[in-house]
Amino acid sequence: MQQRSDERVTALDLGPDAEPTPAIAAYFAKCREKLGFVPNVLRSYAFDNAKLQAFIDMADDLMLGDSGLSKLEREMIAVAVSSVNHCHYCLTAHGAAVRQRGKDPELGELISQNYRAARLDPRQKAMLDFAVKLTEQPGRIEEADREALRGAGFGDREIWDIAAVAAFYNMSNRIAAATDMRPNREYHDLARQKAK
Repeated sequence: MQQRSDERVTALDLGPDAEPTPAIAAYFAKCREKLGFVPNVLRSYAFDNAKLQAFIDMADDLMLGDSGLSKLEREMIAVAVSSVNHCHYCLTAHGAAVRQRGKDPELGELISQNYRAARLDPRQKAMLDFAVKLTEQPGRIEEADREALRGAGFGDREIWDIAAVAAFYNMSNRIAAATDMRPNREYHDLARQKAK
């Protein structure tokens, strides 16, 4: 079921959307082409082109840029962090991304419900242990936590990336919670069939 254009994506009335810049208009067109819709998180920022462009730039760099973390691993971090924060929007959107990138219709739900039950490899388990501790107890991160990641095969640049992705989704989860951001309905249907 497709979202109606008059449905609100957040509980806040932030005024009309700004006239999109050519770059933002092209980005939205690319979303429609690749996904079939513009994610509501982007629509929620559309009242201010500067805020929207900053969000796009940061999210794309973290999730799609060069990294020793796979794109699937970065999505797994987004889901594990969002699970701790009970973020309905991000669990729905990034759970779908985990299903797509992992080619596994169960993996997104397993990580959102309890990543420890997902039968992850030791590297991915260590990565999510760190991301969850950073979310729940940031003041308790210590050298032993970084050493556990190194022991699992992560370099310091990858540790930075784990922390950056976890921190970004903690911020994004809080914006989504504060605004009652609603996920696109299309996410619920994505990647539900087992890959052949």
